[in-house]
Amino acid sequence: MVIDVLTLFPGMFNGFLEESIIKRAQKKELVDITLYNIRDFSSDTHKKVDDRPYGGGPGMLLMVEPIIKCFEYLKNNGRKKSHKIILLPVGEVLTQKKAKVLSKKSGLIFLCGHYEGFDQRIFDLIKFDDNISIGKYILSGGELAAMVVMDTIIRLIPGVLGNQLSYEKESFAKNNEFDYPQYTRPRNFRGYHVPDVLLSGDHQEINKWRRLQQRIIQKSKID
Repeated sequence: MVIDVLTLFPGMFNGFLEESIIKRAQKKELVDITLYNIRDFSSDTHKKVDDRPYGGGPGMLLMVEPIIKCFEYLKNNGRKKSHKIILLPVGEVLTQKKAKVLSKKSGLIFLCGHYEGFDQRIFDLIKFDDNISIGKYILSGGELAAMVVMDTIIRLIPGVLGNQLSYEKESFAKNNEFDYPQYTRPRNFRGYHVPDVLLSGDHQEINKWRRLQQRIIQKSKID
């Protein structure tokens, strides 16, 4: 998968790209991630990318020209068919089902917003394929949201996780089920014991116990 990220703050992605699963996915060449600084596409001498809104109002808007130029650059360099995503708090809330659909795409472009918002002509000219939100709250910018969405998608690409069962058994991987409690060594920690059924070796009983725990957790969340 080829992923392009348009951002005003590429440095925010340093740790995300250089650690853990995302780093390994790139090393295996299962995903190719490129960051583009929107300021590089500004024709302004001072690389200005924002300005006050016509008609008045608080804050600053991202200008249409640098963002359109960046998308045109990508289009002219093999990204014509990439799936275009903008991160906004009013977008479709990310779910595991949505992440699975996006993980099938060969190319993704993320536009990270900042400041008060975007010049409307950006939406008029680009026609985004998806407007995604990670929750109904406000962030300082779309970079954190982009990282969340990217992580959710990349881990679903075949070969990224060391064991495919890691994904298949995760919470929400199937029917949006909650996960069950899990334990590892030691068996007893300060009087807190691992349930006997997990030590029994009886996988049928273990699975029954896990399904019961899932129902208990789900009911407590609903209540």
